[in-house]
Amino acid sequence: MKLEQIYTGCIAEAAYYITSQGEAAIVDPLRETQPYLERLERDGVKLKYIFETHFHADFVSGHVDLAKKTGATIVYGPTNMQTGFDMHVGHDGEIFNLGGMQIKLIHTPGHTMESSCFLIIDEDEEERGIITGDTLFIGDVGRPDLAQHVIADLTQDKLARHLYHSLRDKIMPLSDDLIVYPNHGAGSACGKMMSKETTDTLGNQKKTNYALNPKLSEDEFVVAILTGLTPPPQYFPKNVLMNIQGYESLDTVIHRGQKPFDVKTFEIVANETLALILDTRKASEFAKGFIPNSINIGLESNFAMWVGELIPDLKQQILIVAENQEKVQETIIRLSRVGYDYAIGYLEGGFEAWANAGKEIDNVNRITPDDLVILEEIHETPIFDVRKESEFQSEHIVGAINIPLNRISDYLSEIPKDKYFVIHCAGGYRSMIAASILKQRGFENFSDVIGGFNEIKLTDIPITAYVCPITLL
Repeated sequence: MKLEQIYTGCIAEAAYYITSQGEAAIVDPLRETQPYLERLERDGVKLKYIFETHFHADFVSGHVDLAKKTGATIVYGPTNMQTGFDMHVGHDGEIFNLGGMQIKLIHTPGHTMESSCFLIIDEDEEERGIITGDTLFIGDVGRPDLAQHVIADLTQDKLARHLYHSLRDKIMPLSDDLIVYPNHGAGSACGKMMSKETTDTLGNQKKTNYALNPKLSEDEFVVAILTGLTPPPQYFPKNVLMNIQGYESLDTVIHRGQKPFDVKTFEIVANETLALILDTRKASEFAKGFIPNSINIGLESNFAMWVGELIPDLKQQILIVAENQEKVQETIIRLSRVGYDYAIGYLEGGFEAWANAGKEIDNVNRITPDDLVILEEIHETPIFDVRKESEFQSEHIVGAINIPLNRISDYLSEIPKDKYFVIHCAGGYRSMIAASILKQRGFENFSDVIGGFNEIKLTDIPITAYVCPITLL
């Protein structure tokens, strides 16, 4: 038996690849199937099962395409959901034979009603690990408030109580020696305080995970789980529906998005389709020059998550400006991971071609933290901090105003158009996204701080760990 975790950091997601005696299973695959197909061929094994721990909210799974290309059976836990594809609905305790090993389905409702874990039993009939999906993370458990955005009756209180019993009746009685293999790590919005570690022993989780504290009553557990939850990203329920109903083949999505346009045609298409121009270059390059009205979301960080937070329509047509052809394809794939399948082409030659053609360009003024020190001494310059509220509450510039990036469109009226202001985030990635949005909305009178708060802390600008009373909540 071999079990491998395949971790994708940009969306903090873990898929699992399991083989035994010529047969394979994949748990919670990503949208792009080609890497799995190449791995199966290289290992000389046949894919028998595609196990899904639940109908995912934070990414579009590759189950549909992978099943079509391999003939493997898609397996979910107990559910009455009508899907747009063939699947096997498993039952609690069902055993699946894979080569010489077994995989046991353990139904653990709570994060969602169909949520299930998969107990890994090796060829010697020894229980080795448990793939826990979004039921149990390292340091946390799955949030129970997502399913209600798809099925209204499933209140977060009901689901939290299901989760309490799933953990105590199904998971905690298992052996301390089991390795816990969750579906997500730190950075995912499917939990609130996940560890950076992506595996652990169940015994250690019983000792350290607040949600597995045996002294918690059911009511105390519910309070602990629900306290501090922030609203889920707007694309979550939309991804759930795609995972239930099915979706267009990724091959088709990639083919459509890889259509090259020269500068003249790109401009015509942008005007005729009202497509969003998405520039995926690094913040430092975007700041120097960009196509007016384009939005910058750089590929180097949590690209897909920010696309999902900031572009409300999954069917929004998108034109890509990227560093090179390789980055164009990467952009299309990473868009597809969160359901944005309507990239309709890209600018051939990238921004350089646009500039060389003599077309209008825009830029973002940037200042250093030392420049900000001078501004603070001379003027009462408004400073807008676009980090998350929790980051802001931990530490921030005295007098700064917090407008989290994912809510910036809601607070544009709070930002002055007749007075110079400054924006920053932690390191410069999010503030450049904010800058591109502000530019698109007609703001010109501002600067972005290079290096963000990480560099600002090294200056003499006063920092406080207390929430500023003018913070926008």
